[in-house]
Amino acid sequence: MIKENLERIRQDIPDNVTLVAVSKTKPVSDLLEAYDNGQLVFGENKAQELVLKAQELPKDIEWHMIGHLQTNKVKIIAPFVHLIHAVDSIKLLKEINKQAAKNKRIIRCLLQFHIAKEESKFGMDFVAVKNLLGSNDFIEMQNISIVGLMGMATFTDNKEQIRDEFRSLEGYFQIVKSHFFKFNDAFEHISMGMSGDYKIAIEEGSTMVRIGSSIFGARNKV
Repeated sequence: MIKENLERIRQDIPDNVTLVAVSKTKPVSDLLEAYDNGQLVFGENKAQELVLKAQELPKDIEWHMIGHLQTNKVKIIAPFVHLIHAVDSIKLLKEINKQAAKNKRIIRCLLQFHIAKEESKFGMDFVAVKNLLGSNDFIEMQNISIVGLMGMATFTDNKEQIRDEFRSLEGYFQIVKSHFFKFNDAFEHISMGMSGDYKIAIEEGSTMVRIGSSIFGARNKV
């Protein structure tokens, strides 16, 4: 079933859009099945689970940390994580930079915008992002690379609301790009869209979709 699901989803995704297979709570056997069918990019939302799976699975996998990341967990994923999606504070970014330096790495990050109507979602507003990127603390960081933005739409059946929220993130991307990363080609990603709304996200400019249940089935209880 995983193979068939991947084939179906890949038909919907243009070549310029990265498919992140969200494998949280799923057993290693499921990830291996996806890997054997050509999937190399996986996303986890808990640092400990990400580390355990990375130890068991092939080393050419790109691991993405997609969930809210506590500062005290950065050190365990810093040696190998490919991309951290949900940077939502200068405090977290400082810790990522610190741990990246310890590992002699530059860690790629996305800044998380709060675009949903739900207060429970994490993320910054435009003023917070502008202050972060304009701060001396950020300018002095040598071991992180901001490569784009990330956001989560409201969990709703209202497709126009979802579309508006994705459109707002794409708009923020264009503003942040022109103000802070105009000559930085690495700033290129908009991570938005999940199983229920990735087609809308792609239409609104997503370059990276995070898809779990449509590949692996319903999330396991933890």
